[in-house]
Amino acid sequence: MGISFNLYKSMLDERLTYTCGYWKSLKPVPQNLDKAQEQKLDLVCKKLNLKAGQKILDIGCGWGSFMKYAAEKYKVKCVGVTVSKEQVELGRKLCKGLPIEFRLQDYRELLDSYRELLDSASSEKFDHIVSLGMFEHVGCKNYKEFFKIVNHVLKDKGLFLLHTIGGNKSVTKCDAWFDKYIFPNGMLPSIKQIGEAIEDYFVMEDWHNFGTDYDKTLMAWFHNFDKAWPKLKATGKYNERFYRMWKYYLLSMAGAFRARRNQLWQIVLSKNGVEGGYESIR
Repeated sequence: MGISFNLYKSMLDERLTYTCGYWKSLKPVPQNLDKAQEQKLDLVCKKLNLKAGQKILDIGCGWGSFMKYAAEKYKVKCVGVTVSKEQVELGRKLCKGLPIEFRLQDYRELLDSYRELLDSASSEKFDHIVSLGMFEHVGCKNYKEFFKIVNHVLKDKGLFLLHTIGGNKSVTKCDAWFDKYIFPNGMLPSIKQIGEAIEDYFVMEDWHNFGTDYDKTLMAWFHNFDKAWPKLKATGKYNERFYRMWKYYLLSMAGAFRARRNQLWQIVLSKNGVEGGYESIR
């Protein structure tokens, strides 16, 4: 059974941010989900020290929640890449009038695009790069190539912020249930796997773990989904089997974060090390 946009609209915050919120100083109730997601987006902007006029790349941009926030609040220009045609179409509507470009493009094509630009005596490099909740879909065999590509399209003094779910142990295959029903080919990286993959390409400046905030985010999503279920069911697109599956997905994930089996990391990387050191922001 396919998932339509109305499910995400019913479940997520007003900005359609399908990644972990930042609940610092907020009471963990569904009514605070919008604010938690806004705090997360602002946290990313501050960690990158965004300046007006800079050009930012968002790898796996979704419907553009980060780019829209950054363009409005920090006056930057953004390019977002995603493999979802539906996200590109809706994202362009949501971000209309802002200096934001959506590209229907696989992240692996960024390196090819960069080489073509070099051949044409032009170059496209970004002041900073973000990837929020996309790395879980890269797969361990591709981690090294992923960081190589990011390194190539990032300016020498730029920063890369990676926001990803992580696991306490290194795995090389997907969870069977989640692979079949929720995230095909999804895989959670470990600290070791990320550390080995960034060798030769990046200096690790900051590693922030706020995994318990994903428990709060998932519980807010479940509350919204459960509340909207009668209307969702009435559309005829979802049945009781889907309800049980989606409930298991959201609540089992919340349990994994609550038990500290899963983590949520924001990792700030630089190409050559920040001169004088990077100041951590929380």
